[in-house]
Amino acid sequence: MISYEDEVLRNLKKGKIPKEVFQLFHHAFIALEITKNLSLFDIKRLKSNQTRTYYRMRKNKFRAIFYIENEDYFIIKIAKREEVYKQWL
Repeated sequence: MISYEDEVLRNLKKGKIPKEVFQLFHHAFIALEITKNLSLFDIKRLKSNQTRTYYRMRKNKFRAIFYIENEDYFIIKIAKREEVYKQWL
């Protein structure tokens, strides 16, 4: 299952995330859900806390921050590179 935070969907609706970029990420997450292979895309592991490990996926100038729980993908942030890292924490 792929789940987007409400903030991601609001930003998409407001136009802060271009629809083409959102579609790129969505198709990538569908491929991840099917293959379970994180090496297919430009994905890096970010710092973790005790309960979750966060990942970053890169597409052009945009980044998606997500975590995986029980083989489900939870996308918590999609934004431009200069914005995403300071906002998601």
